[in-house]
Amino acid sequence: MSQNKLSPAQRSHLKSLGHHLTPLVTVGKDGITDGVVDALKQALLDHELVKVKLGKSSTEDRHDVAEPLAERAKAHNVSLTGKTMLLYKRHPEKPTIKLPK
Repeated sequence: MSQNKLSPAQRSHLKSLGHHLTPLVTVGKDGITDGVVDALKQALLDHELVKVKLGKSSTEDRHDVAEPLAERAKAHNVSLTGKTMLLYKRHPEKPTIKLPK
């Protein structure tokens, strides 16, 4: 991703904020479609921090989905645990999440 990388402290902070979140976007059997990317972009714009679930019907490996999905949404891949990804993208005008330095 072209933006600055997240520091370990920032990544840890975002993981703690994302722990209680429920997945807002699911990658299904068709993989990373334009619809999934559009839904993720909108969710990131609305929330900044979004959980994405790799659905049971998905045949793709989780590692093959996480980075390309983050890149297409121009977001940071904060974590990948099981089949759940946590992605972050700072709101361009009104950020609500304050990251540690």
